[in-house]
Amino acid sequence: MPTSDPFDTVLVVDFGAQYAQLIARRVREAHVYSEIVPYTITAAEVQARRPTGIILSGGPKSVHVEGAPLLDPVVYELGIPVLGICYGAQLVAAQLGGRVARTGRGEYGRTRLTLASAGGPPSVIFTKVPPAFDVWMSHFDGISEAPPGFRATATSADAPVAALEDPSRGIYGVQFHPEVVHTQGGQDILKSFLYDVCGCRPLWTMTSVIEMSVAAIREQIGTEHVICGLSGGVDSAVAAALVHKAVGEQLTCVFVDTGLLRAGEAEQVEETFRRQFNVDLVHVKAADRFLAALDDVLDPERKRKIIGATFIRVFEEAAADLGDARFLVQGTLYPDIIESGTSDAARIKSHHNVGGLPDDMQFELVEPLRNLFKDEVRAVGEELGLPEEIVWRQPFPGPGLAVRIIGTVTRERVQVLQAADAIVTEEVRRAGLYRDLWQSFAVLPAVRTVGVMGDERTYAYPVVIRAVTSDDAMTADWARLPYELLERLSSRIINEVPGVNRVALDITSKPPGTIEWE
Repeated sequence: MPTSDPFDTVLVVDFGAQYAQLIARRVREAHVYSEIVPYTITAAEVQARRPTGIILSGGPKSVHVEGAPLLDPVVYELGIPVLGICYGAQLVAAQLGGRVARTGRGEYGRTRLTLASAGGPPSVIFTKVPPAFDVWMSHFDGISEAPPGFRATATSADAPVAALEDPSRGIYGVQFHPEVVHTQGGQDILKSFLYDVCGCRPLWTMTSVIEMSVAAIREQIGTEHVICGLSGGVDSAVAAALVHKAVGEQLTCVFVDTGLLRAGEAEQVEETFRRQFNVDLVHVKAADRFLAALDDVLDPERKRKIIGATFIRVFEEAAADLGDARFLVQGTLYPDIIESGTSDAARIKSHHNVGGLPDDMQFELVEPLRNLFKDEVRAVGEELGLPEEIVWRQPFPGPGLAVRIIGTVTRERVQVLQAADAIVTEEVRRAGLYRDLWQSFAVLPAVRTVGVMGDERTYAYPVVIRAVTSDDAMTADWARLPYELLERLSSRIINEVPGVNRVALDITSKPPGTIEWE
């Protein structure tokens, strides 16, 4: 992945907000490169990164509680423009001499914001929004008094200082969340800060990302041989295409058939990459090996780590047959890094291509997508000319169906889930909803439920349908599928998949749940 040197960089300081990643995405949507950094970053570390701007995220804590996360106060003196959002705005007020009050009454959800009419012209960050508009609030404390040198630039019914600024120091704060779609003109507010305050140039485009990625890959690999773990999903496909563009015949793609893939996936990978794109492809059929390693394993974290370790071992053996391949390409994404745990993000789950790698792995990793969000990966794939059915394929977990079988993984359960999942995909496509959904799939809890089929009592598996909408998988809402579609899914799965007698629908959003069950 390219470094940010050719681009203006905005640092998003993470104070534990669920929307920190969304802020970073919104900045990139404005064609400005962004990086998420922990709130423990020092002023010297900030200065070393040479950012063009800094955005302070929201956070779940109050500035009044003991141990509340703080920003190194010297950061405010660096001359780098700062925008505080929600907790970030309160922190600006508290650290620079203002007052944050425990009002006893918070603001949550859609709120009417009114720009201040006295005390000077409208703030430069509000020049593209009307005098009054709806914003999305989520706070309990409120800024009751702006720091010396600041002025309040907006108010709401319960927030006398809903926005504040000191243009001479380039420091701004908003009590609401401009990064969420519920805030009218939120992206325009962010753009005004990026372009008019920070002076950022909109150079972060997919064309520039590809150019920098290709250069970085060539520099890292040189004339060495490199292999890529190709699954057929969008992440590995785009990673392979980038590396192939950079080093051509130095790349060999190794497709490990774990036996945990979707129905017909192995055949599709062969057809697409070997025959259509003439990629040097090695097909390793290792289903027996993976299923044996997963025998009697219930814990999802163990599943992921076992699959990750086995995956690498299979690669090492394939590499030994191919020669001295030194590099391994993986389709690791930015959300994988965040969710697997960083200094500013608690670990939610280990990703097989992050937390499951063995310590004695023999490869040096090439991860050209490591700093990209999913939507950026798709855009890169389109720019590279990959077919729509690959670029817009719904995300599929690296460990495959092993983490969609809740319980011990067996060959029989894999076959049941493959059949049910194929029906879900087929019917969702037929309904014209496939690209509207972030993911839609089947889950198989390894339990038995009582049913009646053909006047006989049955004791068979339930299948759970999971369908969500999302922009980046950081947050997700359960999809309101049409009743007619749900009826077809239930009828077909029960009638066509042996061993299933019940279909349920998961209507949990993320948070509090996750998209995958494990």
